[in-house]
This record gives sequence, C-alpha cells and structure tokens, in this order.
Amino acid sequence: MVVRVATVAFEGIEARPVDVQVQLSSGNVVFTIVGLADKAVAESRERVRAALTASGLALPAKRITVNLAPADMPKEGSHYDLPIALAVMAAIGALPADALGGFTVLGELALDGSLTPVAGVLPAAVAANSRGHGLICPAECGPEAAWASGDMEVIAPRSLIQLANHFKGTQVLSRPQPGVRTAGGALPDLRDIKGQESAKRALEIAAAGGHNLLMNGPPGAGKSMLAQRLPSILPPLSPKELLEVSMIHSVAGALAGGQLTDRRPFRSPHHSASMPALVGGGAGARPGEISLAHHGVLFLDELPEFQPQVLDSLRQPMETGEVAIARANHRTVYPARFQLVAAMNPCRCGHALDPGYACARGPVQRCSAQYQARLSGPLLDRIDLQIEVPAVSAADLILPAPAEGSAETARRVAAARAVQAERYAAVGLAGVSTNAAAPTRAIEELVAVDAGAQALVRDAAERFALSARGYHRVLKLARTIADLDGSSAVRRPHLAEALAYRTGMDRAAHAAA
Repeated sequence: MVVRVATVAFEGIEARPVDVQVQLSSGNVVFTIVGLADKAVAESRERVRAALTASGLALPAKRITVNLAPADMPKEGSHYDLPIALAVMAAIGALPADALGGFTVLGELALDGSLTPVAGVLPAAVAANSRGHGLICPAECGPEAAWASGDMEVIAPRSLIQLANHFKGTQVLSRPQPGVRTAGGALPDLRDIKGQESAKRALEIAAAGGHNLLMNGPPGAGKSMLAQRLPSILPPLSPKELLEVSMIHSVAGALAGGQLTDRRPFRSPHHSASMPALVGGGAGARPGEISLAHHGVLFLDELPEFQPQVLDSLRQPMETGEVAIARANHRTVYPARFQLVAAMNPCRCGHALDPGYACARGPVQRCSAQYQARLSGPLLDRIDLQIEVPAVSAADLILPAPAEGSAETARRVAAARAVQAERYAAVGLAGVSTNAAAPTRAIEELVAVDAGAQALVRDAAERFALSARGYHRVLKLARTIADLDGSSAVRRPHLAEALAYRTGMDRAAHAAA
C-alpha cells in the first residue's frame, strides 16, 4: 500500500504542490528517498528515524521507499521531514489512514521528536487554502499560517506525539491566532533634524510619489539621518502589500515568531554586499535585499563604494519591479518594487563642495569626477531626484527643534498617495499606487500639462539632453509635486521644481563621464 501526504516545494514565493508517497515492501532493510532531493532532504531519513524512535515508534524491518512527486522538480529544504514522518507513521498504522487527507504538511524534525520552525509557511498556507486544504506546521509557525484564511484549519503541534494524540482524539490542539508584531518603539522623527529644509522637501516628494532619491553632501551633513526618517512619513502597508511583503520575508525565514507588521521594510546593506546578497541568488536562489525591501525602502549609504557591477544589477529591477534569478535547472522570480534612497560624498575625501577647498589628490573637479565615475549613467538616469545636502553649521545646531515633524509630513504624503491610487484605479491600473510605478502610457494620458509647462519641459529636454526615460520621469516627478500642492494640472512651477532636481543629476552624470 502507498500512503500519500501533500506538501509543497518553493519556486520564489510560489508554493508548488508536492506529493510525498511512502511504500513499505519486503526486501533489504533500507530507507530510500527519491525525487530529485537535495542534501537537506536526503538527510531527513536520519532525522525521521531518530524522531520516530524518540516518540516510541520503531521503523519496521522492511524496505521503505519515499518518492517526492513530481520527480523532475528540485526539492530543497528541511520542511519535508514532517510529511515524510507522518506518511511513514500512517503506513505502519500509528496514525489513521485517512487522517492526513485534505492537509498540506511541512515542518522540520528534531532528534527528540519535537518540531522546529521552517521558512515559507505563509505562502504554503496560502497555496493550501487555494486547494481547499488545511495546514499542519510547527507550533512556532502557527501564527504565521493563521493569516492565510480565518476559515482554514491549521494544526500547529509542538511534537509528533502531540499530533498523534490530536488525531486519536486524546488531545485537542486549538487553532493558532494570527500573530501581530508590536511596534518596537517610535520611528525616528524629522523633528530631530535641524536645518536642511530643502532636503526635507525632497524627502517628502520622494515619499509622496515613491521616487528614487540620491543625496550628495559632505560627511556629517545628515544624509543618513534623513534616509532613516523616511519610513516615519510613509503610509502603512495596505492589506495586499502586507501579504506580498510577508510572503517574501516568510520564504527568507525573516518573520520573527510568525508575526506580521504593517510597517514598510527599510533595508540598509553594507557597501561590501555581493551581487547575490543584493539582488538574490546563492544556494536555493534566496531573495536578496531588493526583494526584502519590496514596497519599502532600500537605503544604500556610501553609494560609490559599492561594486559597479553590483549597482548596475539594480537597473532592470528598478524598471520592472521584479528580479528574475536564472539557474541551470530553474528560474525564480521575486517581486522587487523598492524605493531606492542613496547617499554619497562628493569625492573620496568628502570636501569637494567646501568653498575654497584644495584637494591634495589634484584639482577638485578631477577628484570629484573620478569618484562619481563609479556610478554609471544608466543607473543615474533611473534616479528621479538628486540633491546636494550642505554641511550643517553650529548656528543651525543651537536652534530649537523645528515645529513640524514626521506626523505633519506623513499626513500630506498620505493625502497625495490617496489621490494617486484613486487616479490609477479609475483607469484600470489597480496595482499602481504611486506616480513612480505608473507605466509610461498612463503618465502621457493622465498628466495634464498646461501650455507654459509644455514649453518649459521642451526647452529643458533640448538643453540638458534628457533621455526618453528622463523626460517621463520628470513628468512623474512634476505630477507628484502637483499632487502635494493639491493641483489637478501640472503647472510651470511644478515642472520647474522637478527639472531642478533632475538637471542636478544630469550634471553629475556628465561630470562622471
């Protein structure tokens, strides 16, 4: 007789159904696992053997064959331990034969028979619910699985013995409740920053439209402080965005205790990060920092210090909102709709913008151009705002804290984003919620530019040699500024401000060329 238990294999954030088939037969006493299993799955036979022994069960002196179907799909991870163990238990009569029907099972076994948490429970629960299945998972993952559906049956035992007693009716396991992560304190507030009013204005525009931002200034000017306060003015995640973000973090094993939060991700990798760490890859094609920052902020401090090849790998995800990781035997796609915020010094010594400064490395312009040459033109072309953040004087520091903080700015940002979401939903673009994510066709149709603004953008496009991408990004930026201003049309002042941010970036690109 063949016993079948349903589980899943992960391809990105998709959970593909896998059928665990166990057969006991006469012959040599051997425990075999087939079905394109990796090392972690092959080692599960020893964990299963030890866990069953610790639970008071002994494997029969028979040939045990475990098949993971479909056999041509790679199987990776330790979450196959529990479905294999339950299928073996059902095959030897330790569990009712029909007890596991209608359940998707995943979990890792310890040698003492207890269940340890695994990654990917949330997408597995969503996939199981779509097939009309319940879910069996470790107790620590129960609060995560409970988010899939309020009507879905979720069993989250701590050990094999608890699960066996549950199916026998001697112990009833209650359904876990969805876990919510409590806020870990207040976010850093814009009120902490004295001076830098123009930088705060650029930060507000970037938050309102989801635009990419590059800050250029000397050390100690407050660039990192500004970036760290961006999450405090961003609106919370919508339910759809929360599910997408949580599924990525679940696959990456980054959901602490299975608890979800509506705070937008803020990822700040060190400049020594490799390409697989940033865009994804490595063993099992894991999600990278750009996917973990989905619907949130990716902050790259000391931007020119990153490897040029690593930075250029961001170009395609910045346009499409997803990253495709191709390997010889499979291809994985992760969402990557992130907002890039970067900070850099004007040169290696950081003082090229200081009045009267003489660089020991040579002329200041040459030193600055050599340093900025580490950033490619195509990458800079995808950044909507570039601002210079001047050094803060002692006179600014002794002033009292500003009256306006993150709460007031966040209200304006939320109002502007609500206008954008309504605008794009009205034309059937329900998945677009910001101007930065809007397709080119929608921007050309929906951005109402008056005659004076049209003449200005035409002259600027010729004078600064704006690319086609640069032209449309200027329109998107101007549309965001108009939304913050409460204007239905993009007027000349809105476009002039957008061009001021854009042309500063283009001058940097020409200097780096």
